[in-house]
Amino acid sequence: MRFWPLLWSALRRKRVRTFFTLLSIVIAFLLFGYLAAVNMAFRLGVDVTGADRLVLRHRVSFSILLPESYLGRIEASPGVVKATHASWFGGIYQEPKNFFPQMAVQPEGYLSLYPEFLLPEEQKKAWLADRTAAIVGRNTAERFGWKVGDRIPIQATVWRKADGTSSWEFNLVGIYDGAEDGTDTTQFLFRYDYFDEARMFAKGQVGWYIIRVNDPAHADDIAQRMDAQFANSFYETKTSTEKAFIQGFAKQIGNIGAIIGGILSAVFFTILLVTGNTMMQSVRERTSELAVLKTVGFSNRLVLGLVLAESLALAAAGGALGLGLAWWAIRQGDPTGGALPIFFLPPQDLALGGGFIVALGLLTGLVPGVQAMRLRVVDALRRT
Repeated sequence: MRFWPLLWSALRRKRVRTFFTLLSIVIAFLLFGYLAAVNMAFRLGVDVTGADRLVLRHRVSFSILLPESYLGRIEASPGVVKATHASWFGGIYQEPKNFFPQMAVQPEGYLSLYPEFLLPEEQKKAWLADRTAAIVGRNTAERFGWKVGDRIPIQATVWRKADGTSSWEFNLVGIYDGAEDGTDTTQFLFRYDYFDEARMFAKGQVGWYIIRVNDPAHADDIAQRMDAQFANSFYETKTSTEKAFIQGFAKQIGNIGAIIGGILSAVFFTILLVTGNTMMQSVRERTSELAVLKTVGFSNRLVLGLVLAESLALAAAGGALGLGLAWWAIRQGDPTGGALPIFFLPPQDLALGGGFIVALGLLTGLVPGVQAMRLRVVDALRRT
């Protein structure tokens, strides 16, 4: 780094201007990192869903139920390793704003299809031993301060009991963790057999089926065969990969990705102009210095390299600090207090941020660098 004193001197030449340019880059990359985590949350972790899982629902709408008897036919289909079902409950805990997913499931089947849900063995046994038992993800448990042994009351909005009441109470016997950052730990899961026996109507029906296939490469073929099996029946189906199913569910909220992309595009375009202008001014102010460097033997390429290195150093310092602050802020937890299913900075977005840092440094340094490279010593000295 024998040229570092030259770079450091150039950056310190106008300290206030350099500081505010650096600050703008920091804010831009802080915003990038934080919005990347928000975008992942609204996409419901679609990038980390199981590649070997399919979801089968009613052809018309996710809200229309299917017969429980479909399970045997699904499991007997070629290419299917295992299948289970789940049903949306949609109740209220204390007040309507306390939203979190609540589902009636088959305990063993559901856990086997979602091995990323880490539940201690003794808690799993307790769930299987108690028909009114439930488990919950770590995120939701911490959000409401729940612990194992609590009695959780849920007020039904649709599923009234056979006795006409709408209050359901569950014994919390387990809290599951996620095997990785993208695992949804907001779900509240209780037993389908208890739910089906106690509810007032729609007995023997389920919300959707989750299917594990033996080869993800043949998932589309298996999905088509599955739907053909139930074609022309009262309950026709639509089968898709779990990723496509979650994407469709997320789009009901809105195209959050497009909104966030638009915001970031505007921010980075502005930062490109600000940083580019800073570099142009810096090179213009050092015209005589650059002429002297060429006079003492610095080649055109070396002068270009020095300007690009200065631009890259400014972008790298601001970008790294911004991404670091974003990572730290995200590690402090979900800003909504646990309402988001997942909240973390994906590694691919962190790598993308690194690419943006390099691109910003090169783009903002290229034009002034080329101007400095083409600078004629005689013309530069004449201006002084």
